Amino acid sequence: MLVLLPPSETKAPGGDGPPLDLPALTAPELTPVRTELAGVLVALAGDVPASRAALGLSPRQDDEIARNATLLTAGTLPALQRYTGVLYDALDVSSLTRAQRARADRRLAVGSALFGLVGAADRIPAYRLSAGSALPGLPTLRSLWKPALGPVLAGTGGLVVDLRSGSYAALAPVPGAVTVTVLSERADGTRSVVSHFNKAHKGRLARLLATTTAEPDDVVRLRRLLRRAGLHVEHDGGDALVLVVPAD
Repeated sequence: MLVLLPPSETKAPGGDGPPLDLPALTAPELTPVRTELAGVLVALAGDVPASRAALGLSPRQDDEIARNATLLTAGTLPALQRYTGVLYDALDVSSLTRAQRARADRRLAVGSALFGLVGAADRIPAYRLSAGSALPGLPTLRSLWKPALGPVLAGTGGLVVDLRSGSYAALAPVPGAVTVTVLSERADGTRSVVSHFNKAHKGRLARLLATTTAEPDDVVRLRRLLRRAGLHVEHDGGDALVLVVPAD
């Protein structure tokens, strides 16, 4: 089972690992695209106004540009420690046992605008690049990633649970992947799409999938696993699941 997570805009600072080694990352066949994007980001960081425009940043976020400038020389952290925010708080990898962390490292991966796919234990620096960014002199990130990343994801084998947000899933869709929509249900039975707490629910779901000793290999067995864990999960056929949570 492979669980694809979205990245976060926010990243933990620092890192005590060696500088970025692109060929050492998961799926080394993506190295050419990674190398091209990293080189453009580093060069772009020398032009602060152009970086702001390309990355959608304000002057108060110039520290993000400074991070990009040192992309190839900065210290690194494992991806699950680098990404921060609501989803990763709910995932809470720091509280996992050694055995659980080993399973998480095998099963979790992060979709990335810069790296395409990042394994949970891959060491990466802090950076700023979003799926919707438009880098000068390059085609869209979707145009760059789909032909390279698409075959990698399609060839993973086994069950893929795609929890990426829409813009990251669009970089390279995964045929047959299970997707999850989170709906909140009010006391009167009406439902609405969860927005604010969507990431928290998906983070808890990712934690469950990362740590279970079960190995579901299709959507029906996955649904059964989630229901045994006490989750209200609906499946109307196909590859989509609906996670229903009480309205806050």
